[in-house]
Amino acid sequence: MNRPHSARMYDYYLDGKNSYPADQEAAEAVLRDFPQARTVARCNRAFLGRAVRYLATMGRIRQFLDIGTGIPTSPNLHEIAQSIAPDARIVYVDNDPLVLVHARALLTSRPEGATAYLDADLRDPEKILGSAEVRDTFDLSLPVALSLNAILHFIPDADDPYGIVQTLLDALPDGSHLVLTHATADFAPEQADKAAAVYQARGISVRARSLAEVERFFTGLDLAPPGLTVAHRWQPDNDAPDSELTDADVSCYAAVARRHLDR
Repeated sequence: MNRPHSARMYDYYLDGKNSYPADQEAAEAVLRDFPQARTVARCNRAFLGRAVRYLATMGRIRQFLDIGTGIPTSPNLHEIAQSIAPDARIVYVDNDPLVLVHARALLTSRPEGATAYLDADLRDPEKILGSAEVRDTFDLSLPVALSLNAILHFIPDADDPYGIVQTLLDALPDGSHLVLTHATADFAPEQADKAAAVYQARGISVRARSLAEVERFFTGLDLAPPGLTVAHRWQPDNDAPDSELTDADVSCYAAVARRHLDR
């Protein structure tokens, strides 16, 4: 509670109520140099909603593995998926005790489907894949959507983020999808560097990546239209309020892609 946590800072950007003074101080320091942080968080959440609706409708995906869940913020992934497919099954994964408490209290499935919560770290993909929560919730003969939203930029190169993603994808069946957002400094480098310095000064590793670096996560996958783009430009709603936003305002890449075993 005395040290800021990225999930609670993210909740603060979204005007949530589940942060502590250390999180609020750090978030306000980010906002001074990177005032679009609230916009980035909002656009990331909006992309997640569109991606889940796309997968549940067009892809007929009924299983979602959401790693880096964060503080529950309605509508949550399972609420979106189960509004389309009540039998959808979701496993939420995070490593923050506060997230664990809120998730277990708030992330309640419809009776036709299921939700489970796993206390684990993205940097230990074998623990996630081998967990009872994943084995008992999913039918791993059927496709799974792997959701990695706004988490990989907290994994430094030394922890091999590309290898982590590949390990997770390799364990999923044909037709599974990767849903990913990632912070970038491509459009507002000076501001992004200052924001990163705030996190790093407080012990939170952060690594914004370029378009080419984010593209590597999708090697061998089939990107859904319009491909890898800035989050607010990925299949925007017709009445979206974000049409006037610039890429610098959002500073976050996003994409959905399908995995084929024969690739």
